[in-house]
Amino acid sequence: MTKSIKAIILFIVILVSGCSGWSINERQLTSTSSGIASSQAAGVKIREFLIPTGKSEPVGIAADPFGSLWFVEGLADKVARITRWGAITEYDVPTPSDLNGIAPGPDGKMWFVEFSAGKVAKVTRDGVVTEYPLPSPSSIPSFITAGPDRRMWFTEGGSDKIGKMTTEGVLTEYAVPTSGSCPDGIAVGPDRNLWFTEFCGNKIGRITTSGRITEFGVPTGASYPNMITTGGDGNVWFTEFEGGKVAKITTSGQISEYPIPSGGAPVGIVAGPDGALWFTEFSGNKIGRITTAGVITEYDVPTRNSAPDFIAIGPDYNVWFTEYNAGKVGKLIP
Repeated sequence: MTKSIKAIILFIVILVSGCSGWSINERQLTSTSSGIASSQAAGVKIREFLIPTGKSEPVGIAADPFGSLWFVEGLADKVARITRWGAITEYDVPTPSDLNGIAPGPDGKMWFVEFSAGKVAKVTRDGVVTEYPLPSPSSIPSFITAGPDRRMWFTEGGSDKIGKMTTEGVLTEYAVPTSGSCPDGIAVGPDRNLWFTEFCGNKIGRITTSGRITEFGVPTGASYPNMITTGGDGNVWFTEFEGGKVAKITTSGQISEYPIPSGGAPVGIVAGPDGALWFTEFSGNKIGRITTAGVITEYDVPTRNSAPDFIAIGPDYNVWFTEYNAGKVGKLIP
């Protein structure tokens, strides 16, 4: 979830006040007639691929088991596949729903959440979508991941719950102890538990596959912890959207925070094949890299005001990300 339409909807639904404003860095884009743009700086190359549907507001992105990546288009209500060479195929989602997170499932399908429709859905490689309504239409599912138990686990920001669903659509829900916590990002930890962020509660949560929840407070107040992932160092890493930091938490709950030089409003985060963590800076218009020792390097995204959002490692071992404002998918080649 970013400071976007989705965050605004969430705050309205649960009557939580909004966050402060931000500034956007600007860079000139060099584009080609094919809709592919590229830029090279500081030893990395960034290529950008224009999504066919204009102003689609792409958000979640993840690799599938078959050599492609999939992403969701929040405003256009589409789910799309992109090859490692940048060819994009889009598929309509039946329900107007403001999509958000996406992840591969144990059944070989891609699973995603329908933010405003209150549904969890899956899509086949051929684009056939199956939807599963949640009990509460205002549950606001935000992000989703496959658990170690072959269930799909997801956060419900509007109902303060963590959900798990079988690949056949059988649902179980667990209430988060903190009321108004707005659970957001979720990932499997090195301890085989699920770890999640509490965007409004300013906490990190851990839930076992049997549903037992433990919460840990984030040291920086009103940091708005956002996305979360497991690092190669055996810790769980997360972004602090308003705190302007990347942080790690041990499986015992000890948190270390690392300020981003430019602030940047970090959102997505993923462990890279190089052993570092890669993250997006939504307002800073950058892609960041942080070593497990906390050393940060930042790279400008070519398109100005692009609002890089979610991030994933592709089957080509490059860093892929969505550009929320620009309607593009980016690929960073280290």
